Amino acid sequence: MPKAYWIARVDVSDPDGYQEYIAANAAVFSKYGARFLVRGGRFEAPEGTARSRNVVLEFKDYDTALACYHSPEYAAAKAKRDGRAEADMLIIEGYDGKQPG
Repeated sequence: MPKAYWIARVDVSDPDGYQEYIAANAAVFSKYGARFLVRGGRFEAPEGTARSRNVVLEFKDYDTALACYHSPEYAAAKAKRDGRAEADMLIIEGYDGKQPG
């Protein structure tokens, strides 16, 4: 079964307030076994429109990734982000099939 990912691109307008969201989401991500693969860091956007912060979270599977996002615990954490950041997010199933070559 392939893993799944949250891919988020974020512009933070209230960095101090955003820290409350980060603190609140830690327990939720732990509960659902999420693992940060990307959390900020340097980047280049050679195509498309960039946001200032990028995050990739890995989950054991697609159902778990969806369950985390739709959980009441994450809704409470996300409420702390609302009004403090604009985000684009997608939840996507990974690929574990044949590779080129």
